[in-house]
Amino acid sequence: MTPDEMDKFAEDIINGASLSDEDLKKLLAIESEEELEKLYRTARKVRDHFFGNRVFLNCFIYFSTYCKNRCAFCYYNCENDIKRYRLTREDIKETCKVLKGAGFHMIDLTMGEDPYYYDKPERFVELVRTVKEELNLPIMISPGVMNNEILLKARENGADFLALYQETYDRERYAKLRVGQSFEGRVNARRFAKENGYCVEDGLLTGIGNDIESTVLSLRGMKANNPDMVRVMTFIPQEGTPLEGAQQSSNLSELKIIAVQRLFFPDRLIPASLDVEGIDGMVHRLNAGANIVTSILPPNSELDGVANYDRGLKERDRDIKSVISRLESLGMEPASQADFEKVLGH
Repeated sequence: MTPDEMDKFAEDIINGASLSDEDLKKLLAIESEEELEKLYRTARKVRDHFFGNRVFLNCFIYFSTYCKNRCAFCYYNCENDIKRYRLTREDIKETCKVLKGAGFHMIDLTMGEDPYYYDKPERFVELVRTVKEELNLPIMISPGVMNNEILLKARENGADFLALYQETYDRERYAKLRVGQSFEGRVNARRFAKENGYCVEDGLLTGIGNDIESTVLSLRGMKANNPDMVRVMTFIPQEGTPLEGAQQSSNLSELKIIAVQRLFFPDRLIPASLDVEGIDGMVHRLNAGANIVTSILPPNSELDGVANYDRGLKERDRDIKSVISRLESLGMEPASQADFEKVLGH
């Protein structure tokens, strides 16, 4: 496509045009650097129409790395012999103290499916209440598949967003990645949350066993559930997991899918995660059409991320000041809290 044709394509998307499966396949098949740059430029034009140069900032608190699941790709699966932690309520309160006034738009409370909380889910609800009382900010919860009653109680006590990633809508691949877990259970949990006042985030894992057909299937699956945020993350082999020896892909697939997601979900949140390549990687993801920076850690934090590209490094360039500084160098800026409240529909 010529630049003029790409501009017309962006305008069509802005005006409500939807992508067919053939459109998705053609975009996902792009390989040349020149054509990819055209794709990213188009994605940025669509993003800027809806969000301007404003970016949202999400603080990540992985408060428990215990988990009862056996996900083949995850470092924290229950069969991996690793050092784990579980923050106490007082730990959480101390973390909140350093976050006050820092500039975050939302706090992401993430855990594995920790039996400590699953056996007594009121502990989880209390944690949500504590963070809401301490910070009075929107809260995203990423607790795995909790039952509907607990989702309602968490919503009543301050949770605004549910993050629950399918990883793939290819059922055969799903069974290999999320070993022993219900495909429908995750879909239904997001649907229930959406019907009961939550914003919801869905996510894909790319870079292992993906092809264009399965990616299109997954994008269609995501679309059917009307998510408020859609993410894609590159698979990174994790020590001690069944997929430890798998070959790691470049970030090209992730960047391409971010751009396609922007065209397919033009007015939704799309993360630029720090968890795979840090702040330099954030820049690439923003240039591909993302508009919310995720996996920003509290200042001087030793908490884990998910993929943890920086595991073991002394310098972890994942604090909000460093993020804002880099945004400004790109001509971008943090959005206002009012902007984010509009996204939430509040």
